[in-house]
Amino acid sequence: MKKVAIIGAGNVGATTAYFIAKQRIADIVLIDVVEGMPQSKAEDFLHAGPLQRYNVAITGSNNYEALRDADVVVHTAGIPRKPGMDRLDLMKTNAGIAKTAGQAIGEFAPNAVVIAVANPLDIIALALLRETGFALRNIVGMAGILDSTRFRYFIAEELGVKPEDVSATVLGGHGDSMVPLARYSSVGGVPLTELLDADTIERLVQRTRTGGGEIVNYLKTGSAFYAPGASVAQMVAAIVLNRRRLVTASAYLRGEYGHRGIFFGVPVILGKNGVERIIELDLTDEERAALDLSAEQVREASNNLDMLLA
Repeated sequence: MKKVAIIGAGNVGATTAYFIAKQRIADIVLIDVVEGMPQSKAEDFLHAGPLQRYNVAITGSNNYEALRDADVVVHTAGIPRKPGMDRLDLMKTNAGIAKTAGQAIGEFAPNAVVIAVANPLDIIALALLRETGFALRNIVGMAGILDSTRFRYFIAEELGVKPEDVSATVLGGHGDSMVPLARYSSVGGVPLTELLDADTIERLVQRTRTGGGEIVNYLKTGSAFYAPGASVAQMVAAIVLNRRRLVTASAYLRGEYGHRGIFFGVPVILGKNGVERIIELDLTDEERAALDLSAEQVREASNNLDMLLA
């Protein structure tokens, strides 16, 4: 069976492990600096196996050597966002954590596909790329799936329909400048623009942008983990099982959408080789302007990364 290593055994990492185990996708190792925490959570997961009908190997470690020969590495380690804290405020601390993790991934799991989850996500993905030295396609950020599933839920709630009947697309940086695309969202194949008026759509778009912040404001000292964990598990399944799914994720751009040198949320085909293809959508002038603004915010933060990693 394939091996998935999860760096960071906090709420996001542990929830991700649970969703992966439930789907019996791969064996799992949880890695964390807190002594005893990944080991205890791994054992607890194993005890739940007979009830939840999964039978995968789950172990915990405080040593990066446990990454050895992992097929997929999920990086969730970092401090959570606090109320009033922008994702970019997290950069200094979490980029430093990613630097250490990236070097360990490069040493012990040189053939892995790496999924960046910690925030600020697009910046952490860039840090992991630089520190691992991996091919561009082997680093991908979990952003669009999470943002899109929130948009899907808000649309379903508004219309009173099943969320699984809703398809939604959210591009851009994983932050307040993300770009939910109503034209590329639908319910049962019917375009969203045919079902809701412009003002209602805009309200749902704004709620999608601030959906993570709503949860932070409730928790005070933490951030979302169920939806992020489910989103990561979907990406892991696409890679490990080579499902070649078309999803939105943070990928390194080399001219796509008019931008290069940044990780940015775009539609990609995700398979065993990581980002196997980037899909370029036909955008209106208004949509492209919003995407350009989001890209510039990501680029501004990315330009500070060298100084932070020095």
